Order: sequence, then C-alpha cells, then structure tokens
Amino acid sequence: MSATRYTYLGPEGTFTEAALRTLPEAATRELVPSVSVPAALDAVRSGEAAAALVPIENSVEGGVTATLDELATGTPLMIYREVLLPIAFALLVRPGTALADVKTVSGHPVAQPQVRRWLTANLPEAHWESAASNADAARLVQEGRFDGAFAGEFAAPLYGLEPLATDIHDASSATTRFVLVGRPGRTASPTGADKTSSVFWLADDHPGALLELLQEFAVRGVNLMRIESRPTGEGLGQYCFSVDAEGHITDRRVSEALMGLHRICPKVRFLGSYPRADKVAPTVRPGTSDAEFSNAADWLSRCLDGRGES
Repeated sequence: MSATRYTYLGPEGTFTEAALRTLPEAATRELVPSVSVPAALDAVRSGEAAAALVPIENSVEGGVTATLDELATGTPLMIYREVLLPIAFALLVRPGTALADVKTVSGHPVAQPQVRRWLTANLPEAHWESAASNADAARLVQEGRFDGAFAGEFAAPLYGLEPLATDIHDASSATTRFVLVGRPGRTASPTGADKTSSVFWLADDHPGALLELLQEFAVRGVNLMRIESRPTGEGLGQYCFSVDAEGHITDRRVSEALMGLHRICPKVRFLGSYPRADKVAPTVRPGTSDAEFSNAADWLSRCLDGRGES
C-alpha cells in the first residue's frame, strides 16, 4: 500500500484537486488524479492510494450520487476528513474565442444547475454536454470537442485556455463538500465539533418504517444534518438511507442511536466520525449528554442492586 499517495477526482485542475490542496498533509503526499469517483475509491480499496478526496454534496444540487453509492456498496471504506470549498465557475475557451462563437459547452453534471440561469441569460442557444469532471471539460475544449467549459479559473493555464467570463454562479453561496476517504481504521479522537456518517437499510417496507429508524436518532437528541435515499439496485422500492449526524461515535447519544439502528435494520454501515469543517459544535439537548447517560446507567445499577434512589 502506498502510504504517501493520495488520489482525487481528476484530471488536474478540478475543484476536487483544489480542495485536496487545502489539506496540510497534501504538501507531503503524491497527488494522483483518477478518472472517476469509483476509480478513486477503488484505488484506495486496492492499496494503490492511502486515501481519496471525492465530492459528496453540493449546496445547490445536493448529494453526489456516484460517491454515495460507492460508499454504500463494495468493500467498506471510512471518511476521515471533510473539506468545504466555495464554488465559482469560469467559462474557459480557446484563445480568440468570442462569446458569440460559443455554441457548445461542457462541465460536470453537478455544475449545470449552478450555472443554468447564467447560461439562459448569456448563451441561450448553447448546447450542453456533460463531462466526467469540469477539468475534463476543459481538456475537451482544448482538443476542439467543445467551444467552452465551465471549470475553475485556475484550470485555464493547464489546458492553454483563457477565461471568457469569471465568477459565474447562480447561487452566490454555492459550496461543495468533499470527503477524504481511506480504508477502515480507528476513528479520530472527538473534537467537540464532529460529524458521523452512516448508511442503513430498511428491514421491510411498511407504514412508518422510516419514521421508526429516524426515532432512534430523535429520542436520543441526535440532530441529522443530511439524509438521502438511494436505490439498492435490488428492485423498485428498495432503498437505503445515507445519513450525516451531529456528534462523534464516542458520544453516548450517537453510539446508542447507531446500536438502536443495528438492532432493527438488516444492515448498517458506519462510514466514520470526523471533524466538521465548519467547526460548529452541536447543541446538546437536556437529558442527552454523556454525563446524563452515565447517571441513568448508575441509577439502573442501583435499582438492580437494591440500593434504591440514594
């Protein structure tokens, strides 16, 4: 296994690479692009890379399905870090191209909803075709396949292009969340501002089935930051649920919620507890702190031992 190699959704010049380079350890690692999210995660599974940075969520478009599905299936992996990167696009073109010359454009599928209104206002007749990544779209423009690519402005010199327009975004606060994924190991120590990710499957489909699972979090005061359903591929109506919860697995409220899910679900996949990139600590509701869980356990022991309520 290459302990010094990190991979990411490539090619060079992607927002994923830009996000990876914000991590301090990136300066001492060999950074190798992968052609797709599955390829990046498979490199980790095979030991070709120690970790992979991949996009998992966008504030405009929602979850990145390729990442969610890869983490829910196959050999288990774990999330160790997350990175939040504000996203603004540039329209990259070959030198000498005017806006009127742009008839075809490309970018990652997640990019399209983030520039849709700009396209309608400035290039209403342009035809969009998706690429494997925004940097790959830039490469295709370099090769003459498309007239313009929506990518990071920083990608322009890598592909001999120039930005025809910059700071393009339909939502000014657009942000993409990336996760650093490795093979399963010990979780990092809790920081007080953590996130726990997991995937769980329904035992059977009946009224209130999902509510029963969500109550495992609710009754213990665990706030869910994201929940998404994904088809399992086993037939229509068969879903698993990808969840991010506030807190660390060592927090009693979180660990007991996960144990509750494990009791009633046919399968639960723990994806890791890791520091929140925004460093926001959760609000712990009365009755759900570790101390209160311990006090309740002590009370139960006294009841069992006949010591009463003293």
